[in-house]
Amino acid sequence: MRKSGPPKGLISYLVLELLDERPRYGYELLGEITEISGGHWEPSYGSVYPILYKFEEEGVAERVERADEPDRKYFALTDAGREELAEKRRAIGGEAKDFGDVVLGFYHLYAALATDGRFEVDDADADWEYSERYSAWTVEQMIRHHERDFGEFERIDASPEEFYAADETEPDSSEPEVADDAEESEGPSGAEGSSSGAADD
Repeated sequence: MRKSGPPKGLISYLVLELLDERPRYGYELLGEITEISGGHWEPSYGSVYPILYKFEEEGVAERVERADEPDRKYFALTDAGREELAEKRRAIGGEAKDFGDVVLGFYHLYAALATDGRFEVDDADADWEYSERYSAWTVEQMIRHHERDFGEFERIDASPEEFYAADETEPDSSEPEVADDAEESEGPSGAEGSSSGAADD
């Protein structure tokens, strides 16, 4: 169980990966991270620039002058920065369960605001509601994104304890197991390819 938000060091890691691709400036990095999140999450302006200045001070990144944009502060990764990136990749790799806990934790809070009688949220004039309908829409979007990125979504008939126990004993595989009669199975709506690629970005 996490006691804070996204995994520690996540923004630093994303900044390093993006700088490794090519030099970027702070506001551009904010836009890239927002786009990666599907437009659903944006780090604060005050979180990215301190990271860039810290990287510069530590020799992880360096400023790059551009004649066409002399007033804009571009940053590029250094050799030391690539070493830092390799370490960050390992660190973030170990945070996958914590990241999942964040997603599940906030969904549980959303559902509680919709169903727990202790809370009396007034959402009558809001764009969204704390309700079964919007909960279903949130889950639907996650399924669509899953199918876009990983293939057909298949329900997992296991308790959390059973799932984690199997995860510890079974070898890792990048490809999900497919049943022999998978070709007879249809998508959630009964239409071929019903949800793939339909994610609401």
